[in-house]
Amino acid sequence: MNIERSEDDMSNNILNIAGYRFVDLPDRDDLIEPYQHTCQRLHLKGTILIAPEGINFFLAGVEQAIEDFILFLEQDERFKDIPVKKSWTSYQPFNRMNVRRKKEIISVGLEEVRPAEFTGPNIKPSELKQLLDGGRPVHLLDTRNIYEMKIGTFENAIDLNIESFRDFPAAIKALPDSMKDEPIVMFCTGGIRCEKASAIMLDAGFQNVRQLQGGILGYFEDVGGEHWNGNCFVFDQRVAVDPELQETGEVVCFACRTPLTIDEQNHASYVVGQSCLYCVEEPVPSIK
Repeated sequence: MNIERSEDDMSNNILNIAGYRFVDLPDRDDLIEPYQHTCQRLHLKGTILIAPEGINFFLAGVEQAIEDFILFLEQDERFKDIPVKKSWTSYQPFNRMNVRRKKEIISVGLEEVRPAEFTGPNIKPSELKQLLDGGRPVHLLDTRNIYEMKIGTFENAIDLNIESFRDFPAAIKALPDSMKDEPIVMFCTGGIRCEKASAIMLDAGFQNVRQLQGGILGYFEDVGGEHWNGNCFVFDQRVAVDPELQETGEVVCFACRTPLTIDEQNHASYVVGQSCLYCVEEPVPSIK
């Protein structure tokens, strides 16, 4: 595992990785204990989800431990060469290590949707940027939740206004029929939701659907932040990263778990460890 580091990374000693693969795992239950034991032995923290439809992991630890985990992972041919997103921090962003048995690695509740067998094709970040640079017609569909979109999204992206991914199949029914023959590029944080979403959309009759390879983080890594507004919410203690993949100043409200921008933290209703403007009973005017 060859991991390059920028000069800005050199003061950070914790390597964060995220990866997934949709693949049939009829032996799901047999995998739980070996993964838990290996991660504990390597002093890693994070989460591994294992389901009959595949594996999804977010882990952090020292570089050698992460390299050893990848070697362990790839002993199983089904997990060879999983694309891994990586970043560096000066602290451990996870509190504990969990290996969890799941029905789905991305829950939607549709047994007929099997991403290991059928999904829409990928579009590379550089190809998407070229489309957007040229102003070519394409629908950008954000498959993430409302609270993630408020931190940042692509310019002119379609907001489905969903509270969770389980709402996605119902939400796309409200899209105009004309879109079923028009080019659509879906995106999410790291690629896993839009890959499953592409199968759902194809099943619903959308003909020209592609998924952003590597998700938003892959786009940042490959081409930067052009055509993007704001930052990207991530599911660890960093809360959000910018297009340079550096941690930003967003926080999560202790009470309602809503991510808050810098401006929202300046609101009079925000009290660290207590409340924010989204959960107080009677919001007060923002500080000017």
